[in-house]
Amino acid sequence: MDSDGKIQELNTAIKEALPHMRKVAEDNPFAKVLVRVARFAAGASWVVDKPTAVEDFRWTDLDADGVTDLGKGLDLVASELRIPPMTDRALPPVLVLVSDGQPTDDWESALGRLMALPWGKKAVRIAIAIGQDADLEVLERFIGNKELKPLRANNPETLVKCIRWASTAVLQSASAPPSQSRTEGAAPAEGNVPIPTPPPEASGPATSTDVW
Repeated sequence: MDSDGKIQELNTAIKEALPHMRKVAEDNPFAKVLVRVARFAAGASWVVDKPTAVEDFRWTDLDADGVTDLGKGLDLVASELRIPPMTDRALPPVLVLVSDGQPTDDWESALGRLMALPWGKKAVRIAIAIGQDADLEVLERFIGNKELKPLRANNPETLVKCIRWASTAVLQSASAPPSQSRTEGAAPAEGNVPIPTPPPEASGPATSTDVW
């Protein structure tokens, strides 16, 4: 992800999305929005290891390094979706996977372990493919919903829109009470959370503005 400035643009996109995430949390006092961040390059590790209230969350820029150990990343996330530390009455977690390449370890077995967990299966799973080299089949398997497709970000502007949609529109739907979370035309996800329609640029064909 280091090539063509992708990692720098990802850092910028997430920073731009943070104020909007905080606004979603402010508008929904019924839910406490917590954030964690994991990276999976040459192993997997938590960038933000403790669930952090979105109003206190600060983004630390990531660097691109090493291979793409997606399987280790999925196992790391799965370890925190067991009961405990999760409770049996939490709102569905939102898992956003961002990748620009091909997994380099046994991601299929790790995905099976994640999906064997109640909260892994019920999680709202979103994937963002950065550039033309991202493995869309892998990302579709992660989402596990034929009605949802990976978002495709082939330039910085679309990446910003993808990150903002995943961190605000989806967050709002997942954290709202059922009576407030119905969105016309939304695709259903595990746990009966409707997923809002993503930005059209993120699912359309390649354009002349694509740089990745």
